Amino acid sequence: MPTISRTELPPQGRTVLAKIENGDSFRHDKDGSVFGNRERLLPRQTRGYYREYTVPTPGLKHRGARRIVCGGEVVQRPEACYYTEDHYASFKLIVQ
Repeated sequence: MPTISRTELPPQGRTVLAKIENGDSFRHDKDGSVFGNRERLLPRQTRGYYREYTVPTPGLKHRGARRIVCGGEVVQRPEACYYTEDHYASFKLIVQ
């Protein structure tokens, strides 16, 4: 799977990661909801392992296509996070 470093994410993506790690609240109701991995592009896990978050796109009034999907037993300490800028058509593993 392709990778992207945390510093290569758009600024809004870095903000979303920090909010996840801090347990902060999010603007959209869907943020923090279970991501089903229906596309099967992420490693297979049990339902509820992955959660999705909107990465805001400047200038858009709707959620747009950018998301961060994180997986792990503890939401604030994800085992792995992935970035998609094309609404789940492809993912990049976020590396430090």
